Amino acid sequence: MSESHLQVSVDQDLCTGDGLCVQYAPDIFEFDIDGLAYVKDETGELLTSGGSAVGVPERLRLDVIDAARDCPGECIHVRRSADGVAVAGPEAPPTS
Repeated sequence: MSESHLQVSVDQDLCTGDGLCVQYAPDIFEFDIDGLAYVKDETGELLTSGGSAVGVPERLRLDVIDAARDCPGECIHVRRSADGVAVAGPEAPPTS
C-alpha cells in the first residue's frame, strides 16, 4: 500500500445523490442502497459509518479533487493527511 497524502470523506447529510463523484472516481466513491455516496477503502469495502475517510491514491488525486469541486451538495471533503487542512470541498479556500 502506498502512502497517501490526501484523505477524502463524504458528509451524507449534505449528499444530493447526484452521482458526479461516482463518475469521477468509482474506485473511491459508491452509492449505497439509500442513494447516497460513500467512500470505499483500498479493498473496495463501502464505509457506511458517518465521517469515514479513506486515503486517496496518487493516481486518483485529481479525480477526487475535481469531484469535490464539482459536487452540487458540497459534501465531499478532501484534506491533507499530515495536518488535516482542507484542499478541496466546502472548507477549502477558494481557488483563483
